[in-house]
Amino acid sequence: MSDRNLDLFERAKQLIPGGVNSPVRAFRAVGGTPRFVQRAQGAYFWDANGQRYIDYIGSWGPMILGHGHPAVLEAVQKAATEGFSFGAPTEREVELAEEIVKLVPSLEMVRLVSSGTEAGMSTIRLARGATGRKTIIKFEGCYHGHADALLVKAGSGLATFGNPTSAGVPPEVVQHTLVLEYNNVAQIEAAFAEHGADIACVIIEPIAGNMNFVRASVPFVKRIRELCTQHSALFVFDEVMTGFRVGLGSAQGHYASLIPGFEPDMTVMGKVIGGGMPLAAFGGKRAVMEHLAPLGGVYQAGTLSGNPVATACGLATLKEIQKPGFFEALSATTRSLVDGLKAAADAEGVPFSVDCQGGMFGFFLMPELPQNYATVMKTEGAKFNALFHGLLDRGVYIAPALYEAGFVSAAHTADDIAATVAAAREVFASLR
Repeated sequence: MSDRNLDLFERAKQLIPGGVNSPVRAFRAVGGTPRFVQRAQGAYFWDANGQRYIDYIGSWGPMILGHGHPAVLEAVQKAATEGFSFGAPTEREVELAEEIVKLVPSLEMVRLVSSGTEAGMSTIRLARGATGRKTIIKFEGCYHGHADALLVKAGSGLATFGNPTSAGVPPEVVQHTLVLEYNNVAQIEAAFAEHGADIACVIIEPIAGNMNFVRASVPFVKRIRELCTQHSALFVFDEVMTGFRVGLGSAQGHYASLIPGFEPDMTVMGKVIGGGMPLAAFGGKRAVMEHLAPLGGVYQAGTLSGNPVATACGLATLKEIQKPGFFEALSATTRSLVDGLKAAADAEGVPFSVDCQGGMFGFFLMPELPQNYATVMKTEGAKFNALFHGLLDRGVYIAPALYEAGFVSAAHTADDIAATVAAAREVFASLR
């Protein structure tokens, strides 16, 4: 019997660069053939061969309810009968904006867009327009979409400007992007001491899901907040991944519980707010957001922004996750998974560290959790690849890359978790 995944991949490579429409899907980091998904339901998807997998990617985060949730399907089907796109305002755009602002206290206004990249790019432009400054600070290992100014790696020394990480990005485009080490308080202090009057914003993933799962320390977040306030720069939380995924208050709600009075100036959101449809948003205080066209001089537009089917999907998702006990149950399921994986690795003598928040988790094949990108890079890639394929062969699908977080949905059952842990222990035994 032929492998339909392989057949489809060969066809795709003739027409689509690398055979995929987003690079990580190509399995380049782990080797082998990508699984072409045929359908999904609940906590599972089935590939082109009809093989079922327990899904810990969930479309890279949006499917917090699991695939095909009945209330979401009903909302989307109803919206589709009313029209796919209008290029004009709809009531649901207002309802979704109201829901997001209600749940995130730091937001007074939001603008809906179609992707996290678009939201991140627009936020940077707005921060520069609102402050009249050029310099932005990001941190190595944090991903904020593929806009030119954000595809940057660290410079050669402390508080130096970055270098492009992609061909096609001229050095002069990133000359105002400063790249610092994540969780390094001394570097952010030095950067503000040298460039404070020129800094428009600091943008951060509060839980960095693109170097697997690395938390920003409380002292780090607290100090950035103090420096931004002191120097009249904007502090941006990129919550495309963490928004409504790590808790109903998102990551900023978690940090507010640890830092009295904490809130960011701007927030970037995506994934969960679209429920699996192309939808994202960025927002902040009214005084900043009113710099956007048509009120102000910062231009941003999009034909499909606030798409009526996407907003129906997102609104239905947000209503479900607000039900009593939702996040308590999701967090307990995620915790049972990571505790089980840790116990399995320990039992087989495999170095392993793990962390989670809400429905998001990450693990490292090292004895302690890393705090920055340089440490993450020391993880043994060959061992991870063996773990990935070992799980895949046993019907468990985790991210096909060492540097990506994982996601649990409300549809994952205790049996799914037990099956995953049992599969992992078998693989760990082979890694000793």
